Amino acid sequence: MNTQYIGKPTSRVDGRAKVTGQAKYAGEFQVPGLAYGVVVSSTIAKGKITTIDTSKALALEGVIQVFTHENVSGLAWFDKSYKDQDSPPGSPFRPLHNSEIKFSQQPIALVVAESFELARYAASLVHVEYEHSEKPIEAELRAHLDKAFDPGKGKQGYKKPKNRGNFAKEFAKAPIHFNSEYYHGAEHHNPMEMHASTVIYDEDDHLTIYDKTQGVFNSQSYVAGIFGLSKKRVRILSPFVGGAFGSGLRPQYQLFMAVLAALELKRSVRVTLTRQQMFSFGHRPATLQKMSLAATEDGTLQAMRHEAISETSRFENYTETIVDWSGAMYKCDNVAYDYQLVKLDAYTPLDMRAPGAATGVYAIECAMDELAHKLNMDPVALRLKNYTEEDANKGKPYSSKELKACFQQGADRFGWSQRNPEPRSMRDGSTLIGWGMATGMWDSMFVPCRAKAFLSADGKLTVSSGTSDIGTGTYTIMTQIAAETVGLPIEQVTFKLGDSSLPLAYLEGGSATAASVGNAVRIACENIREKLIRLLSKTSYAPLADVPAEELVFGSGKIQLKSDPQISISMSDLMKLAGENYLEDTATAIPNMIKQMPYARNVHSAVFVEVRVDEDFGTVRVSRMVSAIAGGRILNPKTARSQILGGMVWGLSKALEETSEVDANFGRFMNHNYAEYHIPVNADIPEEFEVIFVEEHDDIVNPMGTKGLGEIGVVGVAPAIANAVFHATGKRVHVLPITLDKLIVEHEDSAVPL
Repeated sequence: MNTQYIGKPTSRVDGRAKVTGQAKYAGEFQVPGLAYGVVVSSTIAKGKITTIDTSKALALEGVIQVFTHENVSGLAWFDKSYKDQDSPPGSPFRPLHNSEIKFSQQPIALVVAESFELARYAASLVHVEYEHSEKPIEAELRAHLDKAFDPGKGKQGYKKPKNRGNFAKEFAKAPIHFNSEYYHGAEHHNPMEMHASTVIYDEDDHLTIYDKTQGVFNSQSYVAGIFGLSKKRVRILSPFVGGAFGSGLRPQYQLFMAVLAALELKRSVRVTLTRQQMFSFGHRPATLQKMSLAATEDGTLQAMRHEAISETSRFENYTETIVDWSGAMYKCDNVAYDYQLVKLDAYTPLDMRAPGAATGVYAIECAMDELAHKLNMDPVALRLKNYTEEDANKGKPYSSKELKACFQQGADRFGWSQRNPEPRSMRDGSTLIGWGMATGMWDSMFVPCRAKAFLSADGKLTVSSGTSDIGTGTYTIMTQIAAETVGLPIEQVTFKLGDSSLPLAYLEGGSATAASVGNAVRIACENIREKLIRLLSKTSYAPLADVPAEELVFGSGKIQLKSDPQISISMSDLMKLAGENYLEDTATAIPNMIKQMPYARNVHSAVFVEVRVDEDFGTVRVSRMVSAIAGGRILNPKTARSQILGGMVWGLSKALEETSEVDANFGRFMNHNYAEYHIPVNADIPEEFEVIFVEEHDDIVNPMGTKGLGEIGVVGVAPAIANAVFHATGKRVHVLPITLDKLIVEHEDSAVPL
């Protein structure tokens, strides 16, 4: 039996559980005596509660309690107790802390009842009166740019990039100049599974909590810190996550509410947020960007300036790496950056798939396309003209970069050479056809993680790590790595995750899990293999007893002689012969900083898009897309392709449909539902979505040579579509999403009105 699984297309090991309904999510676990909590949300964005009358709700038979700021006490005093692993600087939001209202839909009460339906009805009976703030609500970024400030240190891991060269001098000297602005509003994660927490209460305040999260250890620390509990009394589980895209990186307020109620009532409680409440915490921040490029007539960049102004809350300074990408993607000796924040009356923004890159790359890639048009130069040729093998921001070469191959293979597959460069020159009757392209880039991260391997005498291997699977295929690729490393059929391997009692793993985010957890799994399984070799020596199994380790191979559940695979012993028989019931090992994967530090480590892509625009109505349809990815070693082409396809769909959504419209007078997101928050449906997705994985070898990024793919799929797609729309129509829209009103009528948000 062939047990070589890494690099082979493999169906999801958790697929059957998901499609048959056996997979349970945070809001689906049932226990006897479970009570249900429904959150009451503020109807104003700024002010304070003057009265909150819960009497009508409490009068209903079956309503157990209504928690408000008036009857909650005894919680942690200091901000640090409310911080989590993904917290930006500032003072974290404290639910039910006092009467102050800081943002629209702020949770102000929790109604707990014997049934969900009763709790929901009782919540409608809670009467709240407010005193509006004397200060006006400030909720729209572009209306308050005069209040922008330098965020300083910013979020953990964020460093403001340093300028290089002399931008002003070289910009003035260059013969070709280009300036433009780009904007997108807030975007919300909107996973199918709403945020939910089911807290199972046991005596002595022991809690087993099923939480929708991208980090069980983060939720565990959050609960323990706020409620003064030992981590030994708090177990967080998250076996399945119905999408998160960053929304589960920070503990959300339903977790606080459910734990609060369970501890106070001494019983199990579930709290699930509504779809409308999913718009009340975190989002990709609205951002305005300014790009200035200067070049010679042959397209050589002489100077570049990238500026961004983004939103944050009143109480935390959320930062993103937005402007850095331009100076890392292209060779240019004179680069200036600026990044500022504006505090608004809203909840703190939150990491959303490819945070910073999906925003910053949009601006630089549209600007490069506009420069190419001004130079009458092919967009791919302009990018190749300014190609770089090093990240000049860091002064380091890339550990690997097969972007040129991405350009070539993507362009060949797409048929880019047949493109007529003149806007509005390609059509099919009354339909304008446009071809556009863009580059994508994301970090290749590797963070310390632990994993455990347990091989039983019956030949079954169980591997575990407290990571998450947010739909990316973590269950599957870890099973593949373990099966191949030990040499077992994949059916005999089980991978466990999403449990704070398992070995420590960092948040599943930033496209770091495959490399980080994967290498921990690999090491633990290699150690199991070494223990089997020692057993072989110990048992003196005649045909293999004195064979050097390098002459042995592991496969099909056996230890075999490399020169003659017929000479072998099964792992199960060996363990029984040695009198061992099991073998186990816990391993830690730690980045080799000495090897990695001299290099910049990134994943790259090239995206090619065809759009069809109705000349009369301005409707835009993406008809073809090719995404070529240089992502190191691909562990599972099947799930990897799914990741890229999902990112391509999201990029289409960002370009053409997705935005959260804010009412500036009320500080409220108006389209807080699936009916009005537009995302692509099947009819919006072209049949010709192609993914190319370009061969790329990298033994620096991590020992397995793999690069995360969760983010790179979305980066570069929106600008490629925007560039294609310009090519089709001759009109450049600088505000996302590109809706038909921006194409067919003069629009105040469009920098180039029709």
